[in-house]
Amino acid sequence: MKKTILLLAIIFAIVLPLQIKAQDQSQQTPPPQQQNPIIVKAKVTEIVSTGTEDTNPFSGQPGQASQNIPTQDIKAIILEGKDSGKTIELTNDYTPMQVGDDFYLSENPQPDGTFQYTVSAPYRINSLIALFLAFLVLVFLFGGVQGMRGIISLFGSLLLIVFVLIPGILHGFSPIYASLGVASLIIILGSYITHGFNKTTTVAVVGMVVTIALTGALTYYAIHANQLTGADENAFYLNQGSQINIDLVGLLFGGIMIGLLGVLYDIAISQAIAIEELHKIAPHVNRWAIYKRAIRIGKEHIGALVGTLAIAYVGVALPLILLYTKTGFPLLVTINQEIFATEIVRILVSSIGLILAVPITTILAIYIIIRHKEGDVSQETMEQEKEKLEHANHSH
Repeated sequence: MKKTILLLAIIFAIVLPLQIKAQDQSQQTPPPQQQNPIIVKAKVTEIVSTGTEDTNPFSGQPGQASQNIPTQDIKAIILEGKDSGKTIELTNDYTPMQVGDDFYLSENPQPDGTFQYTVSAPYRINSLIALFLAFLVLVFLFGGVQGMRGIISLFGSLLLIVFVLIPGILHGFSPIYASLGVASLIIILGSYITHGFNKTTTVAVVGMVVTIALTGALTYYAIHANQLTGADENAFYLNQGSQINIDLVGLLFGGIMIGLLGVLYDIAISQAIAIEELHKIAPHVNRWAIYKRAIRIGKEHIGALVGTLAIAYVGVALPLILLYTKTGFPLLVTINQEIFATEIVRILVSSIGLILAVPITTILAIYIIIRHKEGDVSQETMEQEKEKLEHANHSH
């Protein structure tokens, strides 16, 4: 049964992108030709001069300070594309560079047929590869085979997001249904790939799917109750010039669901394994006693993960928080802004999902993993376990 579910999930993950592509080819009309910037790799060969540029248009007025940024006039050689080997001169006001540095060059076509050259971004690929290799080595050294299976699961999840979720949304599928479907696929594939086909993994999978369904309903309510539109600067550019008007509210919903998966996966698997291990070490203990022990483990996990989740979101939004702090708006006015209300909804809904995952997964594990009958446990053993549990709760 479990292998059948996994096989169906794999088939769905393969067929859906093909269906999306076929629908796109049959229903979409070719977009109009437009001149987009050409991005190519280049290398700095000479620093001609350095200076500064004041980017504050109100500089010099009362209460307005200069905002000087460093600039460079540089010479660079293009390393790829039709102009490979060509040396050009341009102004760099992105970030200071040195001779020998690689960067991405933006070739912007002009109406007269010439190109305007600007620095698009420093070349970061080598550093990112080095960091990723360090990550793989550490996972292999300290995680072993299980860690590498987790890496495979991670890649599978990313492939589902890149080749199923994103194309589906861009080609007209509802972001709500697409995100729920992909989230379920990530849960099923990732769990069985990482932890194998066993009863404990199945418990965690079912617990996560039920939690995602309940959290999805709560997310839908929270978004509409707070009248969130999902509109921001990125969303504006997303719909600009697009033949399909993407549902931004649905996109917000999908982002919250996908963002919840990583932490939800951690807590569900942990609870299922906790039940399994408690039952192995004390097979004579009844379900209720193990449930209370496992819930205590879950409470500790919730306390750590909820704090981690909130702090992570605050860290990402720190520049925005600083910006609004400078405006001097009252706290309630600031919190009421959609950009902050959205993040608060994201934090609270995700945290509620994590909390719900603990009892849901624990109850499922109690009745699926533990098979002995209540009468198999003596009254004396029950009293001993009860005293130990009460002592552990008081000492904690």
